[in-house]
Amino acid sequence: MQPTLEDDLIRLRPLVISDYEPLYEVAKDPLIWEQHPCHDRYKKEVFSAFFDDSVRSGGCLIAIDKANGNIIGSSRFKPVEHAGHAVEIGWSFLSRHYWGGVYNKAMKKLMIDHTFKSLDIVVFYIGKENFRSRKAVEKIGGCIVEDDPFRHLVKKSEADLTYMIFKHDWHQ
Repeated sequence: MQPTLEDDLIRLRPLVISDYEPLYEVAKDPLIWEQHPCHDRYKKEVFSAFFDDSVRSGGCLIAIDKANGNIIGSSRFKPVEHAGHAVEIGWSFLSRHYWGGVYNKAMKKLMIDHTFKSLDIVVFYIGKENFRSRKAVEKIGGCIVEDDPFRHLVKKSEADLTYMIFKHDWHQ
């Protein structure tokens, strides 16, 4: 669940403990989290819990700008338990300097392409008020699913929307 993936723009590699400080340098920007359900993740103590969970998850990837080697964010894979054909991609964030589409799209494309080598469905749970993330997932082909067949398998807030991308629809 923690491959190294890359294209011309970005390199994704497994998160390690020594990534804490450079990743926090990105995450400490409050504007990154203003629409996120965990809007105070820019606070060191809140970010520390998030980081520890990311390390324990075994699925977190650090995002690196290949042009300058800087850590610019992270994302995670999480298997949807009892649904062997699906994986959740989430907990993603990027430095505001990298907002606007190409880096997020590159990150998600690498992760989705990797997923579709062996699985059929990618799931995204996004807070209803997180319009930036919703728009970003819609740009890459994510569609809202009203009747989420996995909702009972994951502990997600009722304030989340479920987006899915199916392998047979993926043409990026």
